[in-house]
Amino acid sequence: MSVLCRGDVHDSCVFNPAQVSIAKVLLGVFGAAVVVVLIAVPTVMFLKEEQGGDGSQRSFTLEDVFNSSLKPKSYSLSWISDHEYLHKSQGSVLLHDVVKEQSTEFLSRETFNEKDAYDYHLSADRRYVAFVSNHSKIWRHSFTASYSLFDRELNKFLTPSDIPDEVQFFDWAPEGNKLAFVWKNDVYVKTRPGSPPQQVTFDGEENQILNGIPDWVYEEEMFSSNQGLWWSPGGKYVAYAQFNDTQVHAIEYPWYGENQYPSTVSIPYPKPGTPNPVVKLFVVDTDNTTKITEVVVPASFGSSEHYLATVTWVTDNRIAVQWLKRVQNHLILQIYSFTGSSWDPAEHREVKSSTGWIGRFSPIEPVIAADKNSYYLLMSDASGYKHIHHVAGGTATPITSGEWEVIDILKVTADRVYYSSNQEGGRPGGRNVYEWTKDGTKCLTCSIHKEKCQYNSAYFSHNASFYRMSCSGPGIPYHALMDNRNNTELKVLEDNIAFGNLIADVRMPTMRRDSLNLGGYKLWFQMFLPPGFDESKKYPLLIDVYAGPCSQKADFVYRVSWSTYLASTENIIVASFDGRGSGFQGDKLMHEIYKRLGTYEVEDQITAAKEFIKFGFVDKDRVAIWGWSYGGYVTSMALGSGSGVFKCGMAVAPVSKWEYYDSIYTERYMMEPSENADAYTNSTVTARAQNFHPVQYLLVHGTADDNVHFQQGAEISEALVEEQVDFEAMVTTMKSLLSLAGILLVLGFVRSSWQVPVQEADDSSSVEADDTLADEPRELPNTKRHSEGTFSNDYSKYLEDQKAQDFVRWLMNKRSGAAEKRHADGTFTSDVSSYLKDQALKDFVARLKSGQEEKTRGPVRLLLQEAVHVPHTKPYTGGTESHTASHVPMSTLFQFSQLLSKYFMNSHSIVVQDDVVQ
Repeated sequence: MSVLCRGDVHDSCVFNPAQVSIAKVLLGVFGAAVVVVLIAVPTVMFLKEEQGGDGSQRSFTLEDVFNSSLKPKSYSLSWISDHEYLHKSQGSVLLHDVVKEQSTEFLSRETFNEKDAYDYHLSADRRYVAFVSNHSKIWRHSFTASYSLFDRELNKFLTPSDIPDEVQFFDWAPEGNKLAFVWKNDVYVKTRPGSPPQQVTFDGEENQILNGIPDWVYEEEMFSSNQGLWWSPGGKYVAYAQFNDTQVHAIEYPWYGENQYPSTVSIPYPKPGTPNPVVKLFVVDTDNTTKITEVVVPASFGSSEHYLATVTWVTDNRIAVQWLKRVQNHLILQIYSFTGSSWDPAEHREVKSSTGWIGRFSPIEPVIAADKNSYYLLMSDASGYKHIHHVAGGTATPITSGEWEVIDILKVTADRVYYSSNQEGGRPGGRNVYEWTKDGTKCLTCSIHKEKCQYNSAYFSHNASFYRMSCSGPGIPYHALMDNRNNTELKVLEDNIAFGNLIADVRMPTMRRDSLNLGGYKLWFQMFLPPGFDESKKYPLLIDVYAGPCSQKADFVYRVSWSTYLASTENIIVASFDGRGSGFQGDKLMHEIYKRLGTYEVEDQITAAKEFIKFGFVDKDRVAIWGWSYGGYVTSMALGSGSGVFKCGMAVAPVSKWEYYDSIYTERYMMEPSENADAYTNSTVTARAQNFHPVQYLLVHGTADDNVHFQQGAEISEALVEEQVDFEAMVTTMKSLLSLAGILLVLGFVRSSWQVPVQEADDSSSVEADDTLADEPRELPNTKRHSEGTFSNDYSKYLEDQKAQDFVRWLMNKRSGAAEKRHADGTFTSDVSSYLKDQALKDFVARLKSGQEEKTRGPVRLLLQEAVHVPHTKPYTGGTESHTASHVPMSTLFQFSQLLSKYFMNSHSIVVQDDVVQ
């Protein structure tokens, strides 16, 4: 693959035609659980020496991407009054009194250690603490854990606490010390921490009936939370949702654990046009748990399919509920009052959209005013921009306006509303905090460190006398405690000076943020530019895309990421562009892709790349694109457009057909298939298979992806194989990949032909970009986040076998000139393969030693298989946390092959499966 991503296609870039039948078996029959990787990527390119251009600074390395010390720090706190907050530091929790300027230990590290707890929840009266341990991830937001109750007055744990292990949700009441929890899909309450739990529901059943916690699709797409119960303000009542999934079709996929045979995971997963979960809302009196009353959906919605969108208590006797029709362009906010025996409808407000869906994603929760008789609602105004409206007596009055958007309502007091918006400077990617009163509006953060702080947020104390100001960029992040009474800075919480000193010795990229005028819109982009960027030279360009509805990639947040590495060390420009369909710039732009996913948002990425080429410093023959989830879909659609702009691309967990994604997300933007059949048909990646011949395509998907199912990647692979398209594929047994091995793999794919030095610009290389738009493209899913972890440059720590550990250390010592060491079993042998157990790897090393690999490097594909074994008590299917395998992961072999390649310079990396998920 020596010329990958160039304008021409070389035989060494592609499958040998004779391998097509094998590819069909391996890639066309994904359901057979053949878990291999067909990837051969040169690794020598990753072994650059770390050195700055002037010798005084080093490059930003791949190891730096995973090094937590090269990430700016945040500052977490929890307000427990108007002037007191809790902060965890060095294993203990400290109580800070802002007025007295005092700090005292609130919870000791020893108390945490006694239960091996990682988190805590404090009761409203401050007497009891629930220490959280034994965390086990389920889906994106859901998990099970153990909760141990600690009495601060008696300084001891309650024994027994009568709370079982594997609790699915836990919450203290807003007053006093009542608590509620969900276990085995049923709701329980305790009126006192020491009293026995009272079971509220009795019909909970896994994948059938869920009480107090959302099912998969509600958790993922509607609530963005594992919460399905809500305490009333005084703690008398608990509202809880019941999700009935008995009619929902299930998705099944194999789980490759440590057992001899894989197991099968089954999840009720509604797809477009198929039965949805049936949801009901109930309220239980915690003083009499047999007294349960249903909160009935409004009659106008009751006869049609609908969703429960939000639940907000007004008082102990009034509750506000938002119900949303399945089509998601019609909403009712209904306020109910308790009559003593039932929750009766009082006032309600209907919201409809004629141009698209309600809200940005799911509907935005109302914020109850201090008078308890009115509320504030963030919704579209007459011009289509999201603004705050005060709703009283059925009348909605806007209190903000303009061609910008309010992002969130942060705090409401008796006479003030605090909110964040992007109104400052006409930059939709910026954020500032504002205070509204009847006398006017003022910005609280616009003048604080103005040059480096243009993306700000605030977390207010109970009555908004103080707040934590968090500046996330574009400069190094900064966190301070502010006195809101006079808007002065009380103290610095985290200034990241230590981080700044560290990166002072690193060649960091510079950022360019600007806009393009396309199709009557001002559309923003950002670029990571290599250090010492010279506009007279030509650079490779990688488009990092998401482009889903209401997304925003071009913002003013400071980030240290893989893009930092690519720009700093590989001299690649990494750009992101927000086209039509993106958010925070009004409904007109956002709703452009309503009922036609895969069209304008794809076209705009192609057009933006053409515009970037016109800047003069982009090499038109080295333009690539990559994305994850919706970004993987847009990547695939762009490569399949036939535009000729992108020479190669990588799609991680892309959608192939919208009929395969979940109902809530897909129907929000596309309606049901029966109502929008042509758009569903025209939005598939598979229909564009014939256009993939001239491009290089890497498809990455996990067999255990609970969100964008492996079925999607299998469909794309099958279509490409049927079309006899040569492409690369990587299959993981977990959800998706982006471990160190994965990043190296991606980099190798994108950069394998980019070893040509940065070129001087001249007339021959400056070619006018074609302005012709591609024909209409298609579809997408939901955004996900990457896991983060810390990797050591001592590769031996990842190896289980002592001999292998010793051998790696010996190699490292030999390279550094240190004395040779011996392992416990005897003297090292020169037969490297003797340290390896896998026969395929032994054969590979043998070929390297004999020099055969150089002769056969073009078509060589080394297939390795390993049953990755992860220490979870239940199938782990994703999330934002890193998990470590209990034996040698395939990423270790990848690192091992890199190390070997320093001695056998013809080495190719070997990757098949990876155990670190998204």
